[in-house]
Amino acid sequence: MSKTLFYLVAGARPNFIKLAPLVRALQRRSHLDYKIIHTGQHYDEAMSRTFFQVLQIPAPHVNLEVGSGQQGEQTARILERFESLLLERLPSAVVVFGDVNSTMACAIAAAKLCVPVAHVEAGLRSFDRSMPEEINRLVTDALSEWLFVSEVSGLINLTHEGIPASKIHFVGNIMIDSLAHMLPRALERDTLHTFGLEAGQYAMLTMHRPSNVDHTDKLQELLNYFNTLAEELTIVFPAHPRTRQRIQESGVPLPTSPNFKLIQPVDYLDSLCLQKHARLVFTDSGGMQEETTYLNVPCLTLRENTERPVTIEYGTSTLVGNDPKRIDHAYRQIIAGKYKTAKPILLWDGCTAERIAEVLEASFG
Repeated sequence: MSKTLFYLVAGARPNFIKLAPLVRALQRRSHLDYKIIHTGQHYDEAMSRTFFQVLQIPAPHVNLEVGSGQQGEQTARILERFESLLLERLPSAVVVFGDVNSTMACAIAAAKLCVPVAHVEAGLRSFDRSMPEEINRLVTDALSEWLFVSEVSGLINLTHEGIPASKIHFVGNIMIDSLAHMLPRALERDTLHTFGLEAGQYAMLTMHRPSNVDHTDKLQELLNYFNTLAEELTIVFPAHPRTRQRIQESGVPLPTSPNFKLIQPVDYLDSLCLQKHARLVFTDSGGMQEETTYLNVPCLTLRENTERPVTIEYGTSTLVGNDPKRIDHAYRQIIAGKYKTAKPILLWDGCTAERIAEVLEASFG
């Protein structure tokens, strides 16, 4: 009797983090099999291959090696290559994660060949269709047979969109599974010493979204603000490859303060260690809104909206956009000790992957 086979699709850094706990959950079920399909959407060392080593999961069974490119071009390559892979052997189901181009493209390819799709982290909405991720989320959810939801807002959104209740499963946040599993290892690292930092005496900064880095004037304004802020609180900035490219192309001068530490991208463990020990975090990353909430570290989110409202209502995130005045006002509240603290969030307990595996197992007998 052949095993039930799942294709687990990873394309970018957040996918790897979400995929790892599900791999472990499937490994505990001898009658279920899986193959890790890496689309190659992120392909450099810091953002791709080393993550499988750090997360202690097998290397990809297949790498589609699609590389970078314009959104339409990249999405088309993923769809074409993943469809060819499916035609070689149809799995029992395709599991996609998050909201990157690989998520949507592989969901489309599978649905067109009548292979059922499971979407992990379904139902999140920013209600801002200028964000490519929002389009990816909407399309993927519309095509999925199993919609695994991480927070209550996802249940509400999917219900309003007319998704049948039988397809929706509130399982919690699989990102927290990885965080809880890996945090002890992260805190064993000598990360702070490596970068000359002291616990609680620095802020961590990340930004890569177009609204913050694609417009030269705005990028310059933000870097000027953080350069000035570094005179009173050290700032460590692991710059995303996309952000570095924009800085180079635009000719924006780098901050000159000796307390502004521009470093290469860090791996998952170093990122967790830096977040855990930071006085606060400035970021436009969705995942880091969740991670800082779990770690109870203040997070000033450099966006006007978020698809993760639970991190604002119960967590440590505050939307401050990219206006230095708004950012600074919230920063002063944190320094003055007037900032909120995190509250427990339903099903963010490190057991989400087990709940997903149980649903999939039951679906295939």
